[in-house]
Order: sequence, then C-alpha cells, then structure tokens
Amino acid sequence: MLPSPLKPLRGVRVLSLALNLPGPGALMRLRAMGATCLKIEPPGPGGASGDPMGQYNPTAYAQMHEGIKLRTLDLKTDKGQAGLHKELARTDVLIVSFRPSALRKLGLEWKALHKQYPKLSMVCVLGAPGERAEEPGHDLTYLADAGLVTGLDLPATLFADMGGALMTSEAVLQAVLVQRAKGKGSVQSVALSDAAAWLALPRQWGLTQPHGAVGGAHAGYRVYPCRDGRVAVAALEPHFAARLCEAAGIAMKGMATMMLPATHQAVARFLAGKSRRELDQLASERDIPLHTLA
Repeated sequence: MLPSPLKPLRGVRVLSLALNLPGPGALMRLRAMGATCLKIEPPGPGGASGDPMGQYNPTAYAQMHEGIKLRTLDLKTDKGQAGLHKELARTDVLIVSFRPSALRKLGLEWKALHKQYPKLSMVCVLGAPGERAEEPGHDLTYLADAGLVTGLDLPATLFADMGGALMTSEAVLQAVLVQRAKGKGSVQSVALSDAAAWLALPRQWGLTQPHGAVGGAHAGYRVYPCRDGRVAVAALEPHFAARLCEAAGIAMKGMATMMLPATHQAVARFLAGKSRRELDQLASERDIPLHTLA
C-alpha cells in the first residue's frame, strides 16, 4: 500500500481573491498540499459565478475549485470589506491578482495590510513586473513576448497561466517558511510574463530551435507520420538512438549520424510503413521511447 501524500501545509489558511486560471490553479495545488483554502469572488451576472472561468468553462472551474470554500462578496461595498477583513484576521496567506491601482482602490496595499495583520503574508499575481504591472495582457501575449508563439496556431495549452499557478504555489510555500522562521508576514509578486520567460529558456538556449537536438535536428527526437497516424519519437540518448537505428536498419556511427538528412529520411521511411500497433509493440520489445498518436 502506498503511503499517503505529504501534507506540508496542513493547518495553513489561504485566502484568494484571484480569478481566471493562475489563482485557482494555485489553490488546486495548495489544497493538495493540505492547506485550507477559501476563495472570495465578486457577484456575477444573474447569480452566476463572478469568476469568468466559471462562465466560459464550467468544467475547468469545477475541477479547480473542488474542496475550495467559496464566498461571494462585493469588495466595493462596506459590507463586502467587513466580510473580507473578518476572513483576513484568520488568514495566513492572501493571494490577489489585481493591478496595483485596483489594490489601492480596494484598500489592499501591502503596507496597510501588514500594519493591520503583521503575521499575514501576501502573494500578488501580476501580468508583468515593475513599471509594466498596469499593462493589460493575457497568457497569449506573455507567450508571444517570450518568443513562444512561433506561427499562427494558438499554443497547445496556457503555459504562462499554468506556470504562474505553479510559481504562485511556490511563493505561498516560501511565505509559510518565512512565517515559521521569523514569525511575521512577507509579500511577494509573481508575474505571468516571468513564468513565460522561464518556460522559454530552453528555446533561448537553442535546445528547441530548429537547429537544436530537441527542436528537430536530431532524427530520434521528432514527430513522424506512420501508416495510420503519427508517432512521437524521443530516442535522444545514444542507447535509445542506437536501438531506433538498429530497428530501422541504419548504420549508426556516433551521435553525428542522428543529425544527418539521410538519417532523417531513413527513419521517416521506416516509421511511415508501420502501423501504430506495430510501433507500440516495437517500443515495448526494444525499449524505445515513443508514443503513437491518432
């Protein structure tokens, strides 16, 4: 029987005002680590969720908020502010995703909060850091800025938002460590543009550029057509590449062989003549990392 997962945040109370994906995505991770999570949303139209995600993708919204306590408060009213501060008095970490100007309007600037709640920590999720914090933006614009939008197709997932959610949960862990070590709260900022830039590092290093080993230059690390679909091949290491070449009848003379156009053509011909079932069997029998796709 497997041991139960670690719950390092058991007993930690997290309150989030962050909407859309990064904040709720972080809550999803924090709850899995044992935190008690509360999310306050603004009133929505006709009694609907005040989080846009709840309106344009109820399925994603429901999964991210499973086990999260939800409250609806209008923070622009005295009643809403009173409800918020009642919760803040028993909160360990507050997550917000407002621009700095909106935080000021809501009376949620760090200096004032820290004076009122010295042990409270705060994580601010922003689009971009510093002087760019007031700029409008979204996942797609941050990915474009980081060089991760390479054509007219949309990226396969929301990389900046999901990366930002992970960085936000990491910031909460850091805040809790500081609280336990020093007995006082701290403030941190997480920028989605920084999350995109972090994810873009392999491209900046040249790894995923067309001339890079995992960008298409290595014949053992590509997506090829097969007889009834596609196959993602990841035979990057020398022993995996050697097994692929052996199966395809290619004489491998060092790793340089995998960069040759002739090798690319030979691998492509071999895979094009195989069905998905045959390739799955080949992967199992010869221990080659590949995954077939419809």
